[in-house]
Amino acid sequence: MADKSITYTDSGGASWWGAILLGVVFVIAGLFILGDLALATVISAVLIGIVLLVAGIAEIIHSFSAQHWRGFLLRLLVGFLYAAGGVLLVADPLRASIALTLVFGIALIASGIVRLFQAFQYWDWAGWLLLLSGVVGIAAGAVILTQWPISGLWVLGLVVGVDLLIHGFWWISLGWRMRHDHRAVPA
Repeated sequence: MADKSITYTDSGGASWWGAILLGVVFVIAGLFILGDLALATVISAVLIGIVLLVAGIAEIIHSFSAQHWRGFLLRLLVGFLYAAGGVLLVADPLRASIALTLVFGIALIASGIVRLFQAFQYWDWAGWLLLLSGVVGIAAGAVILTQWPISGLWVLGLVVGVDLLIHGFWWISLGWRMRHDHRAVPA
């Protein structure tokens, strides 16, 4: 059986200070984004739009390069829909953010309801966490929808900012642990 562990030391491998530095960069970026949620929301919408536009163009090109495949028209339609969605997001990111927030709020409530039902199916496997997750999802969706369309100005920025903060704190925690625990860490 091969040893799949990496020992983190100052002399080689992944460095503890590199993990901490990355974490600090994420935390600073998260705080920067949380400082202006509306701007972060607009920037997020533009970036999502660019990604959708590129994906749509790629799907359209792929549909023509493989037209002997079944589903050519469906691939072409999906490509056009992605591209159109991308253009709409880039052309008017503020209005698009408001629409995305509505869909996001509805999706949170729907997925929360599904998690409530699944919680009882998986109760023996920490189903209570799934139940809690469902309640939080429904509550978050309700907060977003009750404040909609105004919530469209801050929700995407808040989600991205909080995600960066949490991910940054995780990297800092990992680096701190690597610094003080020189045992092998599973790969």
